Amino acid sequence: MAQDLAQLAKERGIRYFMISYTDLFGSQRAKLVPSSAIADMQKDGAGFAGFATWFDMTPAHPDLFGLPDAASVIQLPWKKDVAWVAADCVMEDKHVPQAPRVVLKKVMAEAAELGLYVKTGVEAEFFLISPDGTEISDSKDTAAKPCYDQQALMRRYDVIAEICDYMAELGWGPYQNDHEDANGQWEMNWNFDDALLTADRHSFFKFMTRSIAEKHGLRATFMPKPFPNLTGNGCHAHISVWDKDGKTNMFYDGHDEMGLSQQGYNFLGGIMKHASALAAITNPTVNSYKRINAPRTTSGATWAPNSVTWTGNNRTHMVRVPGKGRFELRLPDGAANPYLLQAIIIAAGLDGIRSKANPGKRYDIDMYQDGHTVKDAPLLPLNLLDAIRAFDNDTSLKSALGEEFSAAYIKLKMKDWNSFASHFTQWEKDHTLDC
Repeated sequence: MAQDLAQLAKERGIRYFMISYTDLFGSQRAKLVPSSAIADMQKDGAGFAGFATWFDMTPAHPDLFGLPDAASVIQLPWKKDVAWVAADCVMEDKHVPQAPRVVLKKVMAEAAELGLYVKTGVEAEFFLISPDGTEISDSKDTAAKPCYDQQALMRRYDVIAEICDYMAELGWGPYQNDHEDANGQWEMNWNFDDALLTADRHSFFKFMTRSIAEKHGLRATFMPKPFPNLTGNGCHAHISVWDKDGKTNMFYDGHDEMGLSQQGYNFLGGIMKHASALAAITNPTVNSYKRINAPRTTSGATWAPNSVTWTGNNRTHMVRVPGKGRFELRLPDGAANPYLLQAIIIAAGLDGIRSKANPGKRYDIDMYQDGHTVKDAPLLPLNLLDAIRAFDNDTSLKSALGEEFSAAYIKLKMKDWNSFASHFTQWEKDHTLDC
């Protein structure tokens, strides 16, 4: 039986529910619904105009309804009379194929048909910056090598501890927080789990982090490369696949050198095979390509990949295998849509399993130092346009995610690119005014 949200409101003193969905550009949209009306909303959904958000729709489209998934409800720890609940988008009694959460549930269902249960974790990096976005929030955070800086960590203790306390209260199993490689940058980690649960938590984490930062007079940004000389915001994903009961790790092989089963290698092979197309979703903004194709930062390394290679426990490659039975995809950045990130990983991996894809040669070199010696590894897209084109040419991946979703995503992302390409910049004047 689905959880009764009206009854939950009475038991927990909830006055309002935020019925929330995430659109194609990762923007979170919500209706604030009083608990007195939540019973009807749980049955019929909250009404939205899809065209008013980032969907490929027109003003003539029928109402889009956000149907709350009661299993996802989270009572706001910092404002307990409000609860957030993820919604699935419905139109004329049918799920909207282009809606990110719907896309994720579709590919997860396909995995389940193969008896596979995908578990993932994410490392969501972010900066704490000034409210106007022009600088980091801590003027004393100036070290050349700021990663794990103890003093800087404690100067932002109030913000980081408050967020971590809330994750613990919610039962997420937070286990570490640290100052990351850029001045003003942070990472907070919680336990891996079911891919949909991870996506819901990732979505809520971004909302919660921004909210708590604002409460403290700061601003949190997940922008891939907010400062040109500093390390960008990654969103590394850790992936393992289990049996249908979620008890046996199907990626694990204790006799293999890397601890990966053949199925694990095939899943990894799918990631490698579709890497360029993946980038359109794992790195979805113009700014994303300032991170994965960046020159060396002030700390000495970008910590981001620029070519399609995999390795063991080595952070200079696109994929690393840090432990037996799982691997880490280091391509995604902070702008990645929480639901589409999970969906594209699963879709590519399933194609790898079906086609018995080979991940190719393992490289154990330092790619930042010796990457030029690798001649046969494809380079990642140089910009968003190249990534969109790669995705558009990847027919199997588009089919796996759904043709309607893929067409809508490509259409809106091309508009985004064209808007950027038509924008005049100071650089153009500086370099061509006198040509």
